[in-house]
Amino acid sequence: MPDSPITPPENAKSKAVSHRFCTAPLMDWSDRHCRYFWRLLTKRATLYTEMVTTGALLFGDRERHLNFSPEEQPVALQLGGSDPKELAQCAQLAEQWGYSEVNLNCGCPSDRVQSGRFGACLMAEPKLVADCLAAMREAVSIPVTVKHRIGIDDMEDYAGLTAFVEAQAGVGIDTFIVHARKAWLNGLSPKENREIPPLKYDMVYQLKRDFPELEIVLNGGINSLEECEQHLQELDGVMLGRAAYQNPVLLAEVDSRLFGDEPGPSPVEVVEQMLPYIEREMSRGQRLNYISRHMLGLFQGVPGARRFRRHLSENAHKPGAGPEVMRDALSLVTQAA
Repeated sequence: MPDSPITPPENAKSKAVSHRFCTAPLMDWSDRHCRYFWRLLTKRATLYTEMVTTGALLFGDRERHLNFSPEEQPVALQLGGSDPKELAQCAQLAEQWGYSEVNLNCGCPSDRVQSGRFGACLMAEPKLVADCLAAMREAVSIPVTVKHRIGIDDMEDYAGLTAFVEAQAGVGIDTFIVHARKAWLNGLSPKENREIPPLKYDMVYQLKRDFPELEIVLNGGINSLEECEQHLQELDGVMLGRAAYQNPVLLAEVDSRLFGDEPGPSPVEVVEQMLPYIEREMSRGQRLNYISRHMLGLFQGVPGARRFRRHLSENAHKPGAGPEVMRDALSLVTQAA
């Protein structure tokens, strides 16, 4: 581990985690700006970071990968790796930085993760995964969880899935986030692996019936809160990825529909609440488009939504673009209303 000092953000204390509703780790999407934006819409969801490799944390720009705003909590750090010692070190960093949970990725099917021996290919090595998770659990007091597929390549039998789960439960893991598609590590791209292998929710339901003591969270193909409510009749939690990103306003109903709390703010209120954050981040050197790109789908289905998206897309990247670009984009929606 490099000698650089550990400088976690002030007041970034971990919070209790609920897996009833989670947002997925999305590469290139669920960065800290996205998570801050999502947190304005829902106070109860658990938010996951993009996957961060152990090498990036141990030998790269640690603060860039780990820093987050305290307002994002509860937030979980997802790690990619397969060396128990390195994963334990990174789990310690997650705890020191104030993350509420650390999660091991055993579901990403990209070529890059296969060459690095992490992601979905680890499902073929349940004993190694168990060693990794055991080392992580021993190193920290925050929850350690795992996200995985129902199978890989020719491993699609239910017995293979249960063998994988049993190995991890045997070292004390009790929360499993299950993407209900298998992954083809040869022949399909990462995008195709999100869409082509059929969803098999029944396998995940059966997993919960056979392991009632475990917390089973469903991921994959969930597009609405109505579907969430249906799955929650069988399972402990749900995780949404692309649906939450492309239509973020659905997050504003999560707290009321799934937790019995007050509903989230309106899209207009969210933009107004984002303005101080934008000003703060830009004062620290961030560019507007790095933040505004996550907000393009906020007004989906609302009159003026297309003009809102177009104004941000055409202007937020320009040199000197600031909060006034966001205010002007908002006015195009409110005028249409």
